[in-house]
Amino acid sequence: MSRPGRDEDPDRLYTLTGGRSRAGSAAAFDLVTLVVSEGEPTAGMQSEHATILRLCQFPTAVVEIAAELKLPISIVKILLCDLLDEGRITARHPRTAAVPPPRSGPGRTAMAATGTGGPAAAHAAAPLPDPHLLEQVLVGLRNL
Repeated sequence: MSRPGRDEDPDRLYTLTGGRSRAGSAAAFDLVTLVVSEGEPTAGMQSEHATILRLCQFPTAVVEIAAELKLPISIVKILLCDLLDEGRITARHPRTAAVPPPRSGPGRTAMAATGTGGPAAAHAAAPLPDPHLLEQVLVGLRNL
């Protein structure tokens, strides 16, 4: 069994990236970076770009995108940088929890409206999972 993209025709990979081997903002992506599409694919769009936008309707890790496309991570990062530069996707590392700004309105206390309490503040202070537990889960998954 070979790894995805390993036996791909180099000419195909060259044309997918327009001859680029690195993207300018590739440092923004690592394997677990979560990507979310900001819109629908448009007519005339490169098929891989359109597939990425469809896959990323919900937060999706870069490694998952590469697996679905059956392409090497380096190629997927270049494609993602194209979409990021065009504003078609947003990306964030899973450790940087995005907390929506608090909204004021009927039935909300002044404390919740100012962001000093309420569910948003509780979410921001949520602890990260125990690394030892995550390691045990990873070992279990590998043993499947």
